[in-house]
Amino acid sequence: MYTKAVLSQTDVSRMLAAARSEAEKNEWAVTISVVDDGGHPLALDRLDGCAPIAAYIATEKARSSAIGRRETKGFEDMVNGGRSAFLSAPLITSLEGGVPVIVDGNVVGAIGVSGVKADQDAQVAKAGVAALG
Repeated sequence: MYTKAVLSQTDVSRMLAAARSEAEKNEWAVTISVVDDGGHPLALDRLDGCAPIAAYIATEKARSSAIGRRETKGFEDMVNGGRSAFLSAPLITSLEGGVPVIVDGNVVGAIGVSGVKADQDAQVAKAGVAALG
């Protein structure tokens, strides 16, 4: 039998606070979504001024990162590199801004951000993950 780490609500709160701080520091209106390792939502924070669709996109970025076990930038790079058939992959979004949370080599969840440019979304997501140390 295996034993694995899981995200606690304290972890999720720390991630949201750090990601929100990064977004606010840069005056970016984004939505931040945190999911567990199966891509199931744990928390969502839509900052003032962020378009409603970002709530859906941020969650899909987080889910794709969690179940894909990698940053969603890798999927976007695949598509941009010419593998357009990947766009038909089920349950995966090919947009940068989803970042997995890795503990002891295992993905325990992910964070997704949407609302600004792709690299800025990723910057906010990475700030959230970094809050866990």
